Amino acid sequence: MPIPTDGDIWLFGYGSLIFKVDFPFLEKRPASIRGWARRLWQGSHDHRGTPEKPGRVLTLIRSPGAVCMGMAFRVEPDVFEHLDRREQNGYLRVSETLTFADGGCADALIYLAGDNNEAYLGPASEQEIASHIACCCGPSGPNDEYVLRLAEALRALGEEDEHIFTIERYLHQMAQAGSDAGHP
Repeated sequence: MPIPTDGDIWLFGYGSLIFKVDFPFLEKRPASIRGWARRLWQGSHDHRGTPEKPGRVLTLIRSPGAVCMGMAFRVEPDVFEHLDRREQNGYLRVSETLTFADGGCADALIYLAGDNNEAYLGPASEQEIASHIACCCGPSGPNDEYVLRLAEALRALGEEDEHIFTIERYLHQMAQAGSDAGHP
């Protein structure tokens, strides 16, 4: 999707763009999009995993009736030079209408990874996803850190995300079991 050249440019973050804001922005506002759900179905061999052992990161899937809460950022066009490198592992920019927390609407650019990209890992049970995430690490850090920071950021937004929070619970259980196993 090309970057608009006139008017405000909004970027919608639904994952790490909520908690790892490493780009300049002019304004930041809670927002949501309709008809999309967050899923840890995209592989990451460049940030939260390696080519040999890709981690799992978010993408969006079509889900009628779903509302995905996130953060909208009003940005300058040059911010996409950085973001296109950051979100390169199978992600494309698409345009979607978002709704701000105050009820206003705007068109926004969103990075999402479809099921036709090489890094797509696809669906699995939350327990399988948590087990996968628990043993992956990449240049940006441990894969479980990504999920735990995301869950914290979603709670701060007042968002209830069953997929993310279920995986978070499994990760905590695995960490506790590992901790308990290390003690006599």
